[in-house]
Parts: sequence; structure tokens; C-alpha cells
Amino acid sequence: MNESTIGLVTPTSELARAFKLESGVDVNLCFQCNKCTAGCPTSYAMDYTPAQLIHAVRLGLDDLILHSKTMWMCAACETCTTRCPQDVDIAKVMDAAKIIARRRGIQPPVPGVASFYRSGLTTIRLFGRMYEVGMMMMLKMLTRDFFKDMGLGMKMMRKGKLKMLPSLSLGRTIATWRLFSRVKKKEKRVTR
Repeated sequence: MNESTIGLVTPTSELARAFKLESGVDVNLCFQCNKCTAGCPTSYAMDYTPAQLIHAVRLGLDDLILHSKTMWMCAACETCTTRCPQDVDIAKVMDAAKIIARRRGIQPPVPGVASFYRSGLTTIRLFGRMYEVGMMMMLKMLTRDFFKDMGLGMKMMRKGKLKMLPSLSLGRTIATWRLFSRVKKKEKRVTR
């Protein structure tokens, strides 16, 4: 008995192969139980639910997936992955969708989220750990939204929740630089 006689959808599109290569996740294991969607804390802000996005990957609907805001609204909390009875790592699929979209030059439909990720990763790369004030300043420069949440930031500073200076450790910073360097080398090998 072959796969076509039992009605399995197999990844035949270029996109589905790219997802498999990027994430290592077999989306064909998903049987659309929707447990991922039921547990997702940000599904209300998505244009397609996690289950719908997985199904779209299976069908090879490139434009729908790569122009969707679903992957950008994902909080990466991994609730979907934890709830999946088939052990489909949906969070990895969401990450793969972002990576593939960026490689193809597709601009995020929610640019503030991409800017948030970029500023967060940059501060981690520079200081070896998250430096919230630096991240917020970089985010404000990227989004040009200088005064949004200013009152909240001031309140957090008054309560000692935000430190003006980063916590520096030369050993941790060097270890983080090495980690970022190894990732960059791996990414270059993958994109060749």
C-alpha cells in the first residue's frame, strides 16, 4: 500500500521541503486535532491558527504562509508543541516560517515584532545577556515610536525593575560572541 492509496498528504512543494530541511519537523504527522490552537495564548491575534498554518505547509501554500502574520505573532511559548499528541514541534515550524520568509526577502506584516526580535538579539550578542534598557532604546530607534510606553518604562525604573547599565561579564560576553559566530557559520553552510 503506498501513501497515495491511504490519502496522506506528502510534502511535495518546494516550500514543504524547505520547512522540513529548516526545522526537521514532519508536518505530515499532524492530524488536525487543533489542540495547538486551543492552547495558543496569541491565536486571537493571528490571521491563521497554528493548525491552519501547519495544514497550509502540508498543502504547499507559499503565499498564504509567508505573508501571514501568524508566525510573527507566535510568542514562542511552546504550548502548542507541548499539547501536540503527535509531537509535531509547531514552534519550530513557526521559526522556520520566519527564517524562510526573511531569506526570500518577504517583509514581515507586523514589522514591530521583527524589530523587537532584532533589538533583543543584538543586545544579547553585545552584552552576553538581555539588557532591557538598551533593547528598548534600539527598538525605539528601529520603529521610530519614541514615546509609546514611556510612562510604563519610567514606572519600572522607579521600582528598580530596569537597570540603567548592563550587567557585564567578560567571560559570558565572549562565550556569547563565540556562540553567535558558530551559528553564523552554520547559517552560511545551510544557505549555500
